[in-house]
Amino acid sequence: MLNKKLVSTAVGTALLAGIGATSVQAFDLSANVALVSDYRFRGITQTDTNAAIQGGFDASFEPGFYIGTWASSVDFGDVDDGSGSYGTMEIDYYAGWSGPIGDTDFGIDVGYYYYQYPGDTVDPKGDYEEFNVTGSWKDLSIGVTYSDDFYAKTGEYWYYAGDYSLTFAEDFSVAFHAGYNDFEDVGFFATTEDSYTDYSITLGYTFKGVDFSVAWVGTDLDDDDCWNTNYCDDTAVFSISKSL
Repeated sequence: MLNKKLVSTAVGTALLAGIGATSVQAFDLSANVALVSDYRFRGITQTDTNAAIQGGFDASFEPGFYIGTWASSVDFGDVDDGSGSYGTMEIDYYAGWSGPIGDTDFGIDVGYYYYQYPGDTVDPKGDYEEFNVTGSWKDLSIGVTYSDDFYAKTGEYWYYAGDYSLTFAEDFSVAFHAGYNDFEDVGFFATTEDSYTDYSITLGYTFKGVDFSVAWVGTDLDDDDCWNTNYCDDTAVFSISKSL
């Protein structure tokens, strides 16, 4: 992420492909690949508003454990004085457990995420970790994410998110998302802001196993509060993805 980035499921909006699993004895394996017009994470572009190529691998084990990795191209530019680079790739590693609560429509997901930026030569580096707990009921989910030292060593960070999705006419879907980002101090934005809200509405369509989507993604941040850039502006994001 960058002092210009805020870096799951990740959209934030990483717009991952849906997971289609192939059973292999006691565990399931799956993969996904996607092309997006702009990689948005929690409302903020990670690619200078340009396109990104993304993909990942997942393995799930009975009774509900999972592990995986996901990667995307990123573009945070170079340091203004030319002394280093923020890198051009993000690689995420994650593991956790998810499953239903008894014989009900309620579920829970507890996960650990590590974000790595190979090629980042800036000190402090952007790598960081997060812990997440998400509860769900049918198509509604509410989650809390915590980092003890966020991107580039900018201190504690909390993220509160709500998501609702539904499928209609078989191949069509719509998803609503809202999140609140709360920073320990104002170091991340280098302004007086220490929190912001992000949101998105995503329409999806599946055709012959390929997923297409268009999302409206944004934040409540002005350009002045977003490193004097348009990185946090509302925008449309297009995605095409495939589960393997």
